[in-house]
Amino acid sequence: MDRELSKSEQSKTTLKKIAYACLIIGLLVGAFYGFQKFVKKTGDVSEFLIVPVERGNIKNTLSASGTIVASSERIINAPISTEIESVHLTTGAQVNKGDLILELDKEYTSLEYERLDDELSLRKNSIEKLRLQYDKDLRDIDYQDQIKALQLDELNAQVLDQERLLKIGGATAEDVESAKLKLKIAEIEKKVLENELQFKRSVNTTDKKNLQLEYNIQTKRLKELGKKLRETKVKAPAQGVITWINEDIGKTVVEGEPLVRIANLDRYEVEAVTSDRNAKTLQVGLQVEVRINKDKLSGTISRILPAIEDNTVKFFIQLDENDHKLLRPSLRTEVYVITEEKENVLRAKRGSALKGTKSQYIYKVENNQARKVRITKGLISGDYFEIEDGLTEGDRIIVSETKLFDHMEEFEIKKKEQ
Repeated sequence: MDRELSKSEQSKTTLKKIAYACLIIGLLVGAFYGFQKFVKKTGDVSEFLIVPVERGNIKNTLSASGTIVASSERIINAPISTEIESVHLTTGAQVNKGDLILELDKEYTSLEYERLDDELSLRKNSIEKLRLQYDKDLRDIDYQDQIKALQLDELNAQVLDQERLLKIGGATAEDVESAKLKLKIAEIEKKVLENELQFKRSVNTTDKKNLQLEYNIQTKRLKELGKKLRETKVKAPAQGVITWINEDIGKTVVEGEPLVRIANLDRYEVEAVTSDRNAKTLQVGLQVEVRINKDKLSGTISRILPAIEDNTVKFFIQLDENDHKLLRPSLRTEVYVITEEKENVLRAKRGSALKGTKSQYIYKVENNQARKVRITKGLISGDYFEIEDGLTEGDRIIVSETKLFDHMEEFEIKKKEQ
């Protein structure tokens, strides 16, 4: 009859199984690395990127990603508060000056224009009527002044007659005084008329100017409304490409609300973003190298946005050749901001073997042997890295990945058989 195993015996059995499994795994791993160490002692020259150490200039750069954008963009806003009636073009369409893009409902504006036009006609008639009335009033006062002048002449003659009659006893002193009093009254009345005439002329001139000013204001309002009425047919102000358009037919838009954005295709700039860790290094005026495939374009940082979004900072680059044939809207580019530059230093082309630390091991190639050496790096650009120590001019090094050989101090490089 079989005896039941105790718990301690069961635990020992389990531990033995685990130990055996770990031993097997360890042997397999050791065998794999041993195989790599002792078997992989040579490599084919085609497996590596071997570059020479040379003298030249190098630029320290920080990388960013960029997008080609139009250097200028025109926004067409709604001239009036109304509805979008129809849309003729869409985002991405290229336009020439005068091309019809969309139309707005102009019924209400047309009625308002007609009302203002009628009001302007009435005001013009009123101005003419008032002008005639003012001219009539001036003539009436002038006629009254002339009549009063004649009356003065008559009263003056009467005074002279009364004075002669007084001398011969035909009139009394009271008659003479009465005639003189009437003359003085008439003189004062004439002055009143003259003053009224002068006042009316001044007021007439001022009133005419005010009426003309009101008429001009009304004319300008009508002209402005006529311009807005024409702008309900939204047309391209210049050649370009539509980068955005409000295509929501029937939607109510308020005056001043954006309807269309048109980019100028004649000139471009680069909109770039980089990590916010580089924010303190970025400065307006720094030189920049923009890469489009294998082509390089130079430029400078023109402005930096203060806001940091999603741990990135955005800046804009003014290109030296902003009309280059390679430039296209929304084209992605590599951007390298040059923060420092050195001349006549030891340098080598960059490769995947390059690590982020200042000091690292790299393989130096002599004849058919690759030997591990420690180097000290300096500035790093998009293409090259500076070698401060560990190598001399003319040395050849491997800058591609060497993971299969990293455990070895040196290994042999076989030339490709012909």
